[in-house]
Amino acid sequence: MNREHLNRRTFLKAMGLAAIGPAGRAVCAASATVASRPNIIYIMTDDHASHAMSCYGSKINTTPNLDRIAHGGMRFDNCFCTNSICAPCRAVVLTGKYSHINGVLDNRQRFDGGQETFPKILQRIGYQTAMIGKWHLKSDPTGFDYWNILPGQGQYYNPDMIEMGRRTRYEGYVTDIVTDRALEWLERRDANRPFCVMLHHKAPHRRWEPGPRHLTMYDDVTIPEPETLFDDYATRSDAARQQEMTVAHHLTPHDLKLTGPPARMTEEQKKAWNAAYDPKNKAFEQANLQGKDLVRWKYQRYIKDYLRCIASVDDNVGRVLDWLDKKGLARNTVVVYTSDQGFYLGDHGWFDKRFMYEFSYRMPLVVRWPGVVKPGSVNEELVMNLDFAPTILDACGADIPPAMQGRSVAPLLRGRRIDDWRSACYYHYYEYPAVHMVKRHYGIRTRRYKLIHFYHDIDAWELYDLEKDPLELHNVIDDPAYAKVRQALTAELYRLKAHYGDTRELEDRLLGADT
Repeated sequence: MNREHLNRRTFLKAMGLAAIGPAGRAVCAASATVASRPNIIYIMTDDHASHAMSCYGSKINTTPNLDRIAHGGMRFDNCFCTNSICAPCRAVVLTGKYSHINGVLDNRQRFDGGQETFPKILQRIGYQTAMIGKWHLKSDPTGFDYWNILPGQGQYYNPDMIEMGRRTRYEGYVTDIVTDRALEWLERRDANRPFCVMLHHKAPHRRWEPGPRHLTMYDDVTIPEPETLFDDYATRSDAARQQEMTVAHHLTPHDLKLTGPPARMTEEQKKAWNAAYDPKNKAFEQANLQGKDLVRWKYQRYIKDYLRCIASVDDNVGRVLDWLDKKGLARNTVVVYTSDQGFYLGDHGWFDKRFMYEFSYRMPLVVRWPGVVKPGSVNEELVMNLDFAPTILDACGADIPPAMQGRSVAPLLRGRRIDDWRSACYYHYYEYPAVHMVKRHYGIRTRRYKLIHFYHDIDAWELYDLEKDPLELHNVIDDPAYAKVRQALTAELYRLKAHYGDTRELEDRLLGADT
């Protein structure tokens, strides 16, 4: 592989792309008073793929309340994560810095709450801040006037929550409970100060346990299968074949609801659960399915539970939007909906995330900002979760620290064109060897191409032409017709790797050279 570092002009000529601007820039704080600054409601789910939202054209479900945000604001069609796994994404959102800088490379590290985060900056300019729901960063939240979080991954039914250090068990369904706690805090806030609340749902994380209202949703329908459910990975490297996240082989009996109701359920909840699932279990046992028929059965079982969890999220997002309308706050509140990354919904035969392939790399992002964002607008620039912190700071009139590596998308929300916006996104996944066994890799994505390097116990490269091959079925890394593209992308990959300070030495120090 020729790793010659091409100069800037050579890369742009080869790729036909606009210049990549600086990763971050300071924005002067607005002269507006605290009272006139917008409120922020940042809603984030766990593992919600954008192709399971009707505003993104979902073929498998509808999300009317999430669509309310998109229809009243802007939908970002090219939003990507820096590292497709839960804890690292959360650390990136808070800090505006890549994993190797904020210290959370995978789900095993503890977040250093002493570092600068956007909620701390908002506090300093007069905002009330709250963090409610899934935290998943091991340390206690900092930068929040109030926090009430799920321990670890949290439970779907009758979850414990830790409120400012005190642990309490709530009876009910987690998506409802997290929303209840957020609305309670909003009701008792200081009405004379702007607020920023981060409302983080557990759903639709594995093991996809639907709420009581949605246990039988989709029972009478067959969910369409993805085109790539039986992908054979023919042109890809061993990384795609050696993972452990297939619908065919890696969904557990617990995932498939073959083991009875969750342990912490009340008797009433167990009764509803058994009424919904027992007949399905018997049907499975009697069918004696094999081969592709068994995979199809597992897919239906998995995807329906996943979508049932999303239905509860959508209902509860509607509760928040209705509350804003009722209180007369919608006009001065920025509402953000996103996920910590995307997810495979049977795509390539998988569930889970981690890979840089599109369905887990791509994230949903819809933003409603009345009076600023044109309703129903769509943006196609390459944006990342790295940009969320500087964007919120910019919207609230705060200075963006130069150390933040992202860039505010507030000008894009205002409908402006930015000539020096990035033309490529850099990605790095580290958690290997570990659950699901997705190999370490880093890569670059432009509007048209994606280059990935798998490393550590493998040395494999993959290149995709997303315009001709949006499902990423044809690795063209060795195709002579793409030689110049490969050369230009490789040079730009290493330029961005250096630009963001991502070195192997730093990785070895943070993870251990022998892991």
